[in-house]
Amino acid sequence: MSPLRLGVAGLGRAFMLMWPTLAHHPRLRLVACADPRPGARARFVQDIPGAAAHETVEALCADPEVEAIYLATPHQHHATQAIAAARAGKHVLVEKPMAVTLAEAEAMASAHARAGTVLMIGHSHGQDGPVRHARRLIAAGRFGAPRLIHALAFTDFLWRPRRPEELDTAQGGGVVFSQAAHQLDVVRVLCGGRLHSVRAQTMAGRGTEGAYAAWLAFEGGAATATYSGFGRFDSDVWMGWIGELGTPKTPTTPGAARARLDTAQEGQAKLARAYGAGPPGLPAPEPPAHHNQFGLVLVQCERADLRLTPDGVEVHDDDGLRLERTPLPALPRAEVPDAFVAAIRDGVAPAHDGAWGLATLEACLALLASAREGREVALHCQTRFRDA
Repeated sequence: MSPLRLGVAGLGRAFMLMWPTLAHHPRLRLVACADPRPGARARFVQDIPGAAAHETVEALCADPEVEAIYLATPHQHHATQAIAAARAGKHVLVEKPMAVTLAEAEAMASAHARAGTVLMIGHSHGQDGPVRHARRLIAAGRFGAPRLIHALAFTDFLWRPRRPEELDTAQGGGVVFSQAAHQLDVVRVLCGGRLHSVRAQTMAGRGTEGAYAAWLAFEGGAATATYSGFGRFDSDVWMGWIGELGTPKTPTTPGAARARLDTAQEGQAKLARAYGAGPPGLPAPEPPAHHNQFGLVLVQCERADLRLTPDGVEVHDDDGLRLERTPLPALPRAEVPDAFVAAIRDGVAPAHDGAWGLATLEACLALLASAREGREVALHCQTRFRDA
């Protein structure tokens, strides 16, 4: 079967993280891009001879060579662009968060249902190998049901170079939309998907949410989700200094990110992290040494405790302690395009579909509402995880 012809909307940081995987995936062929920056478009066609470059997502949607679109544009544009893609008959892989409001997410899901096209959310850390392996162990029933989940991550997120909208909650900025979208996705995968309610507090930083602590109720148990992007303690110390992307990192100095950031030059620093700033040429197809990870994740089941690591799942039970290694993908984050292509070419419904993305967004919005209103917020759009 021929490779899926993929167009990329948005050549920013999200694309940079998926670029090596998309460029070398055996079931994908990059055929086009859309980005407002002329330099980025010129680099794309230089790196991928024969590819087309468009200034707008609308033009990308109209390109007859494009079968599917990887939507890696700013959060506030996801809904409009995903709906335009559906109307053009294009399948969509959209970066998290799915959208900024539930109404937008519902409109996206409805548009793709009407068009008969695939809408999938990713990359999210709920798609990481160890998370899915832990879910398989839980679903098999060997250790009983999950009763308590702890998820905790401390990073320098708030002090990395940001565009103005990334610090504006109304436009999908702050750690809840960008990071709780990962962490709550992980919790939902592990507990089976259906959260009942959220009670949370947030901490402000740089004009938006810089940290949060949330209590999440699910059937038969509860979870805590804590995230701080204030850049002092680094939770990668618990991961053996394997970073979020699964690569070894140098132990950080508290406050180093704050010291590096020059807010007067923040826009240029942000562009330096986007596609087109580095040397031309395809990245090498290097297999990962470790899985992606998102901080400390510990699941207390009825008959065992499970700790997620960059190499697999630590099982703590009455027989002792052992590491169940999770096979690495051939390319970093290949689990995501694997599932996307399988949905389109093989008819395998993805677990991270539009309904799943909407439910994770609902939990993120409930976190914000709970912190704002000082109350527990019930959830009504949750959906069960589709176990293989």
